[in-house]
Amino acid sequence: MAAGVSRKMSAASARAHTRRPKQTTPFQLPSGMFKKILGVFFMGFMAWAYQATRPPPPRICGSADGPPVTAPRIKLSDGRHLSYREYGVPIDKANYKIVYIHGFASCKHDAIVATRISPDLTEGLGVYIVSFDRPGYGESDPNPKQTIKSLALDIEELADQLGLGSKFYLVGFSLGGQVIWTCLKYIPHRLAGATLIAPTVNYWWPGFPTNLSKEAYYQQLPQDQWTLRIVHYIPWLTYWWNTQTWFPCFSLIAHNYAVLSPQDIELLPRLLSRKGYEAQIRPQGEFESLHRDLIYAFGTWEFEPMDLENPFPNNEGSIQLWHGDEDRILPVTLQRYIVQRLPWINYHELPGSGHMFPYADGTTDAMIKALLVGGK
Repeated sequence: MAAGVSRKMSAASARAHTRRPKQTTPFQLPSGMFKKILGVFFMGFMAWAYQATRPPPPRICGSADGPPVTAPRIKLSDGRHLSYREYGVPIDKANYKIVYIHGFASCKHDAIVATRISPDLTEGLGVYIVSFDRPGYGESDPNPKQTIKSLALDIEELADQLGLGSKFYLVGFSLGGQVIWTCLKYIPHRLAGATLIAPTVNYWWPGFPTNLSKEAYYQQLPQDQWTLRIVHYIPWLTYWWNTQTWFPCFSLIAHNYAVLSPQDIELLPRLLSRKGYEAQIRPQGEFESLHRDLIYAFGTWEFEPMDLENPFPNNEGSIQLWHGDEDRILPVTLQRYIVQRLPWINYHELPGSGHMFPYADGTTDAMIKALLVGGK
């Protein structure tokens, strides 16, 4: 019995070994289908990338879906509006007329020289100050065609429409201080004098020695280094970079206090009044205010500020530059180099001071006196 079973199993085994196995055909996409799928995914990614990098349209003040207009405005020759606020003595009684230029993430209400100056000095000297919302901020219309030159021309037109006379003074803080370089270039004949307070510096101005600008650049927080690289080299990614959540964006947009000096932190309580108008700073959108500011400040400039000539060769006016030696937002080393190249600038370096030093007691009075009456 055992032998018979063995023979049967051997025959079955032999048939199994001689039977031809069934061949399985692997699944194959129709010809060209893989390329089509890849193309669809690529087009989908490009559509997403396009939407992610494209800022939303601004909410124009006074338009049907935009914020209301609550402050006086002038209409510029190209149809845009500039909103402004007046401080000090009435314009018809003023001995000195100042146009104040606000900084990054600020507006016409942030006129430090107007809010921090002592009333006695204002009345005694007869000081009139007008502060305006730069394009895209507050209630001023955005300028999609903005250039380095256009803002200087906006200031000139503002002065003319308000009747400031043939000459007026300028005071600018931070990025507003940087704007004064453009006025020295394009409207120097309209200036009676100017004060740059901790002015923003473009690390790519060609007048800087490479090692100096590089050293100052790397003193910034890493997130600011990356932001400015993108703003300068790939400006069309500025909106995406500062709104994405994968990497930290610009420190001043992210409210990163690591960029502040000890004095800045000490002075922060003096900025609490901004809470009352914070919503009025960028109601038309962040791209037309904050992001366009970054492109303006750190993009490619049309001229080299360190090639400027003294607008007051006969000492009929002066250019003042004030900076704190502990400023962590804008390293002081580049300001020192600028004033070496431009010795006609009256430079004031404040020991132990950070970026917000204008809020310190007595500082505004000292700056205004230096500009208007030579510190007397």
